Amino acid sequence: MATHSKIDQLQLLQQNMQNILLQKQQQESALIELNSACEELGKTDKAYKIVGKIMIASPPQNLLLDLQQKKEIAELRLKNLLKQEENIKRSIESVQEEAVKELQQKK
Repeated sequence: MATHSKIDQLQLLQQNMQNILLQKQQQESALIELNSACEELGKTDKAYKIVGKIMIASPPQNLLLDLQQKKEIAELRLKNLLKQEENIKRSIESVQEEAVKELQQKK
């Protein structure tokens, strides 16, 4: 009976891991886009910001500051997701070990 709860716990942890990995992938993609946008802004004198359904001329320096702030936030989120991923990995390993011990004791 206890082994079933360990298996259920493992399944839940694996689902959590999949969610974390998906979020991590999204943050990594966002960082790549932000880095690319920052690079391009450094090469131009004219830039536009999309506000609603219109584009407004904006100094590249202002847009670069906005992008750098978004980049910092994305990096913090990614760092947090990496910590969560490590915690879940440790939990999975721990529960797996407990389940194996229980199965060996039943034999």
